Amino acid sequence: MDTKRKTIWLVDDDAASLEVGCNAIRGYYNVLTLDSGEKLLQALEKNTPDLILLDVAMPEMNGYDVIKCIKSDPATAHIPVIFLTAKSDVESEFEGLSLGAVDYIVKPFFPLLLRKRIEIHLLVETQKQELVHFNHRLLQMVEARIFTVLELRNAILKTIAELVECRDDVTGSHIDRTQKYLRIFFDELQKRGMYKEETDSWDIDLVLLSAQLHDVGKIAIKDGILKKPARLTDEEFEEIKIHSVFGAKVIDKIGEHTTDKEFLEYAKIFACTHHEKWDGSGYPNGLKGEEIPLLGRIMAIVDVYDALISERPYKRAFTHEESVSIIVEGSGRHFDPVMVDVFLGVAEEFEAIGVGG
Repeated sequence: MDTKRKTIWLVDDDAASLEVGCNAIRGYYNVLTLDSGEKLLQALEKNTPDLILLDVAMPEMNGYDVIKCIKSDPATAHIPVIFLTAKSDVESEFEGLSLGAVDYIVKPFFPLLLRKRIEIHLLVETQKQELVHFNHRLLQMVEARIFTVLELRNAILKTIAELVECRDDVTGSHIDRTQKYLRIFFDELQKRGMYKEETDSWDIDLVLLSAQLHDVGKIAIKDGILKKPARLTDEEFEEIKIHSVFGAKVIDKIGEHTTDKEFLEYAKIFACTHHEKWDGSGYPNGLKGEEIPLLGRIMAIVDVYDALISERPYKRAFTHEESVSIIVEGSGRHFDPVMVDVFLGVAEEFEAIGVGG
């Protein structure tokens, strides 16, 4: 068998028709003859031809029944089928084409015409396969490019966030821990079925990525205040409050140069609302209760917990137990009581991250 040639299977219950068809194409293709639809389907379990020439009027299983089996199997559905038949009525031709045949040739046929029509359909099939392969390669290239761009974007975001935190004498581990805390918090909300409609609408990966920018507004605060090794004065605290508003402005500015609005919406919520308090005494807008977005209420707990367990120029690091106690005491005043309850359900997981972070 010539491995370079295409393989054609000719299926007909009439020996004379098999011989005529075989003689017409044998010098151009590798040919296998089969005298029933059943034998064709059995052969297809082991091998796949490039094209099938199929008679319609066969006993037991006619050509229409055979093509239905071929097209219903994903392993063989792609094989082009040409009907060779003595039926010349329009209804029979329409039925054959409707069932998935690529052509319908009436016997007796001219060998030259048969070969040309086979050649055309094989060429079409080859071009289809080349297009599929090309699209697959193109998709791989696009995905690789997108991955590279996303990696670069994520690296830039993380670097910016770490630079901001370093100005506050906080290591980049704060950012990593914050994202881990948030992931745990989101998982717990999902387990409890809380705020399901809202949380189901979140792209969690984007939410976690955007959380890195929750304190980006600190770039507007003077080092003398950020690094002060003592409690801030009232005037200095008023200035520190600016970072929430400035953070929102920075994110809005970024939005002028990108269409990635969903990511920026999450980032702005974190930046602008994680210092709001449940009783309305927070900043920058004095939001109260559920006026504060859910993400802001969650970040308020996450951010405070990590600040409490971390050493700062103006304070020692509190123990996990002390930190949990402070958050519980702030329930209903600083923090959403419902979110505090969720926090208590995962506090041990927070502790493990704080110790390892």
